[in-house]
Amino acid sequence: MRALLSAWRRCLAGSVSKSTPSSNWRSEIMALDIAVLRAETPGCGHGIHFNHSGASLPTMATLDAIIGHLHDEARLGAMEAAALIQDRIEATRADAAALLGAKPSEIACTSSASAGFGMVFAALPPLRPADRILVGRQEWGGNLATMRAAADRAGATVETIPCRDDGGVDPEALGAMIDARVKLISLTWLPANGGLINDAVAIGRVARAAGVPYFVDAGQAYGQIPVDVAAIGCDMMKGTGRKFLRGPRGVAILYVRSDFLHKLTPAYLDVLSAPWSDGGPKPRSDARLFETSEAPVALLLGMGAALRQARTLGIAPIRRRIDALASNLRRQLADIPSVTIQDLGAERSGLVSFTLAEVGAHEVRRRLAARQIAVGANGVAYTPIDMSARDLTEIVRASISYFNTEAEIDRLVEVTRAIAKEG
Repeated sequence: MRALLSAWRRCLAGSVSKSTPSSNWRSEIMALDIAVLRAETPGCGHGIHFNHSGASLPTMATLDAIIGHLHDEARLGAMEAAALIQDRIEATRADAAALLGAKPSEIACTSSASAGFGMVFAALPPLRPADRILVGRQEWGGNLATMRAAADRAGATVETIPCRDDGGVDPEALGAMIDARVKLISLTWLPANGGLINDAVAIGRVARAAGVPYFVDAGQAYGQIPVDVAAIGCDMMKGTGRKFLRGPRGVAILYVRSDFLHKLTPAYLDVLSAPWSDGGPKPRSDARLFETSEAPVALLLGMGAALRQARTLGIAPIRRRIDALASNLRRQLADIPSVTIQDLGAERSGLVSFTLAEVGAHEVRRRLAARQIAVGANGVAYTPIDMSARDLTEIVRASISYFNTEAEIDRLVEVTRAIAKEG
């Protein structure tokens, strides 16, 4: 087991051959994946973590990649250390592209998902009076704030697409809203306040037919469910690395479709995004148009390790395990009389949201934390339109990763039941 752990760490940290692991090696890892992954996750020894939708727990391979490069920067100098690992940075970009079904030239690495959204939104043609932006009811609060502020300045509007009976955004209703004034369709694919998975592909079909730019917030999707930007039909997509990908904070993945890039005019340029040539700046013709020359190199290497891990394990089996664990948690929580499951949708993610009668969400979170169980507690600001529409002020959010166990779920249910009795 110790030798296997060592090989696993070296592979994910990028210190062994970049060739694909042998099928025998992979089968050994897969046969022991939960034991290996938990052994390689320091956080598993410090309580139970059910806040992967906020930030998951990294592996030692990710930590080794980050810390190792910081040591190299201290020893050699930051610029000199970065020059030695450019192939690994490009491998990170290639792995991110493969995860999304994109081309490496369509991937930009940004400091956060919010920064990625802000940059591409600002690069769209300016809004004019009476222009319309259409958003799903579950739109992430940060995206919504950016769009509303721009719309208010221009005299444009941000309008909500109606939902189907299951709570998901309704593609047919969207089709009926389309006219020449619609300048953007924005969808939060997996909302932050529960297990709903919106039908991003069906929304994409409407957007493509209408020729309207389509943005997808995939923050909770990267590393949890399969992503195929071609099937979705989006022009832009963003997601952070710290959630289900188990990467570090401070790095995010922005996708911009190559055929759409020419329609964007960045609000600012940099010596990387538009190097000076022949007497003037020459903007790049790839997604790195939205990058700058200053980058968190150590964090990008950590992201590379996390991406390699996700791709080695396979997103399909990750999805199956998360779904099974989350379904089990929902079933058990539903048996507690004072608990109400707040998840919507026919297809659900690993975000399990619930409320507890007579005990507020933040208080539930505090009491669980006192017993070494980490969960999230979301208020209206995260998904303001949806929370207001459903008359919710806050929810408890327990989000599952593939390295969680049935025993951990049983413990969460046990303590939640005790909190319900305590009142």
